[in-house]
Amino acid sequence: MKLIWVTFRKEGIHKYPAALDDPKLKTGDEYDVSFLGYPHRHIFHFKVWIEVFHDDRDIEFIQFKRWLEKLYSEKTLALDYKSCEMIADELAEQIKSKHPGRHVKIEVSEDGENGCEIDYPKEEDQPSDKSFLKKIDEQVRSIIN
Repeated sequence: MKLIWVTFRKEGIHKYPAALDDPKLKTGDEYDVSFLGYPHRHIFHFKVWIEVFHDDRDIEFIQFKRWLEKLYSEKTLALDYKSCEMIADELAEQIKSKHPGRHVKIEVSEDGENGCEIDYPKEEDQPSDKSFLKKIDEQVRSIIN
């Protein structure tokens, strides 16, 4: 499989409202992260991989990068109060809509320090609900019998 990748950065303000009240987050000790409940600034770092089918600019890097950046500059997507995982999932939906049938991988981090990396296999690589349920049914039947 051939993948290309692009990177870009986007300034954003977000918050994690649950951090203000959740006792697992508002611990009162060195693990306390209740401050995350208030709006705070990050530079979100993105690295986006997408499958290509030949080696001569199947998807041109600069055009792909500019399109991704435009999704945020034109407010098609917003960083708002989302986690890195939520941001990646939302971005993947847009990419898969424009470029169906391709493997996509997205990395999103806060300030290049903490973040996520998520693989989004091409649709035919994912089991359908029916095939998944059929496998479960077969496994249950084998346990019972």
